Amino acid sequence: MDTSMTLLLLLLSVVVSASGDKLFPQFYDRSCPKAQQIVKNVVQNAVAKETRMAASLLRLHFHDCFVKGCDGSLLLDNSSTIVSEKGSVPNRNSARGFEVIDRIKDALEKECPQTVSCADILALAARDSTVLAGGLGWEVPLGRRDSLGASIQGSNRGIPAPNNTLPTIITKFKLVGLDLVDLVALSGSHTIGNARCTSFRQRLYNQTGNGQADATLDASYAAQLRTRCPKSGGDNNLFFLDLVSPKTFDNYYFKNIVAGKGLLSSDQVLFTRSGATMALVRRYAENGAAFAKQFAVSMVKMGNISPLTGTKGEIRKNCRKVNS
Repeated sequence: MDTSMTLLLLLLSVVVSASGDKLFPQFYDRSCPKAQQIVKNVVQNAVAKETRMAASLLRLHFHDCFVKGCDGSLLLDNSSTIVSEKGSVPNRNSARGFEVIDRIKDALEKECPQTVSCADILALAARDSTVLAGGLGWEVPLGRRDSLGASIQGSNRGIPAPNNTLPTIITKFKLVGLDLVDLVALSGSHTIGNARCTSFRQRLYNQTGNGQADATLDASYAAQLRTRCPKSGGDNNLFFLDLVSPKTFDNYYFKNIVAGKGLLSSDQVLFTRSGATMALVRRYAENGAAFAKQFAVSMVKMGNISPLTGTKGEIRKNCRKVNS
């Protein structure tokens, strides 16, 4: 990593919440010095068993931060007082990796009881997953606390959807303090992982109401997709988001978009609906190092969306339920 990038990440690694409490990478150095290594070990074992888990854990951090901020609300199960975000449209039959978070939490509770928050576990697991897939690492600012509730309404409204228009996606990012550069860079997380047929079927068969495939979708790629994603049925059939190097964190996601082979409509619109986003897509397609560096910066920025700090929230003993 070059000197300027190291300095930038160092500056970003100490972020101040709205309440004035700081998040910083050394937060657990005294209270739980083995915390980061414990998270890394569990994530490493999980990804070794199933490569797809790297993308799943990375996605959990996104879906948590876009709803009420990075507070672990996504991890809460249904209870007498909580309607879980796991049942929202973006998460239902889609969000996964919760058992891995459970294993991390169990290991941390044995090492240092009620010290490391579930929200911080999500942030660390996202970084470690990126590195295990071949991406650039970053120092994760820590010190988040866990929410006492969830918001299924916020999850349904706030998380960008595969068929959202570009203006809608831009608005959803802007509402949480993320700009156009963050949007394009963070979308690059789709260089790993899978999407279900139901996420892009409309694009294959009736994107504009004429019964045809989206005109921005490469015709041969569309034909290939249709063989396993029919007009009806097969909703949960999985497809790689990056058809070239689906298990490696690189910049082929952007190269695919330039070639008209972005799987989701929300991917392809970055190249077809805005000159500003098109320029960023081209830049990252041509320069993988530039993408990797910006992704790391944007992940730190996203991880600072409305964290609970100080005496707000709590440190859950079990990530699936509040303490009381």
